Amino acid sequence: MAFNDKPFAYHHEMELEITSLTNQGQGVGRLDNWVVMIPFTIPGERVKARIFRNHKNYSEADLVEVLEASPHRVSPKCPLFGECGGCQYQHVEYGEQLQWKKRQVKELFAHMADLEVEVEEAVPSPRLYGYRSKITPHYRKPRDGTIESIGFLRPGRRNAVIDVPQCPLATEAINDKLPSLRESLRAKAGELKKGGTLLLREGLDGVETNPRKIIREKVGDLLFHFPAGEFFQNNPYILPQMVQHVVEQAGGQDINYLLDAYCGSGLFALSAASKFQEVEGVEISEASIRWARENAKRNEIKNVRLTVGDASEIFAQTAFLPEKTTVVIDPPRKGSTPEFLQQLLNFRPQRVVYVSCNPATQIRDLKQLNEGGYKLSRLQPFDLFPQTKHLECVATLDLPST
Repeated sequence: MAFNDKPFAYHHEMELEITSLTNQGQGVGRLDNWVVMIPFTIPGERVKARIFRNHKNYSEADLVEVLEASPHRVSPKCPLFGECGGCQYQHVEYGEQLQWKKRQVKELFAHMADLEVEVEEAVPSPRLYGYRSKITPHYRKPRDGTIESIGFLRPGRRNAVIDVPQCPLATEAINDKLPSLRESLRAKAGELKKGGTLLLREGLDGVETNPRKIIREKVGDLLFHFPAGEFFQNNPYILPQMVQHVVEQAGGQDINYLLDAYCGSGLFALSAASKFQEVEGVEISEASIRWARENAKRNEIKNVRLTVGDASEIFAQTAFLPEKTTVVIDPPRKGSTPEFLQQLLNFRPQRVVYVSCNPATQIRDLKQLNEGGYKLSRLQPFDLFPQTKHLECVATLDLPST
């Protein structure tokens, strides 16, 4: 693709002040009212930057030099920070990371949904590094029987993998296991016909690398079993706090029932079961439902019904009274479908608790719920992913009494 040289030539250098941060972790500066986005910068800094792409309404640039540093700038813990695309905020002190993440959620609500909302202070992770219980390093097709890099993508690149011998975000046990796994992969490079992805997942019994092997994870008083390759939140140090918050928000004086619309292996449905008369969960993955049922049995939970199906099917099959029901939603990053949300609106439960790792799709969905009559009563961020742009948000919505 040919370089667009308007308004700046390729590799044009400039000095400018950073005034904001996008929710993708890029610093925002302006030159003659033209927006320039520069990663690894902090608002309040003056920097030298080099243009590498011009868009219709803004340009992107690489950071060349920090001319005047922010007092919130710290030394990154990882020597690959800036080269590896896994982290965006290692150069920012942690308290400032949390403040900007909170602000970004508030700004997204105003921009995407035209809603002025109160965002709670983000709950910090007990661990700032060494918190990830799962990592998935990538590698490309071997060349001449050799695997060049095993790691993660470079920032803004879809195919360039940078070699990552150790990841400071991963748990100590995972980093202890990583060198031998990398060595064994390179030893069999001659047998491989294509690239792939490794798995390292830590559970109660150690680190597992086979995605089909079953691991155990304890959350609160419950023990969960699930395949190592399946989705399960991967910051176990803050997860109990978030689950407790979801359970507390789901309950209420006149609420007796809980519907969990994307129940997975049963995290929220089973954790909340003791607070409700009955709980129903639905999940499109048959394997996940098998494990959710197994987890219910192992934890001796008997008031939960778990079925395979699309999330929207939960409303057709339930006998719960809507005015006494809370619906918990924890969809994939792409969010819920308009069809599902419309069926939720038709069912009209008293309360909705929406958990999301993608504020943008969450806000899109909350806008539809707001237009359908639900009012946002609380928005609580949880920082499951320190040093990165990612943030988990729990939104509580109620149907106002008439």
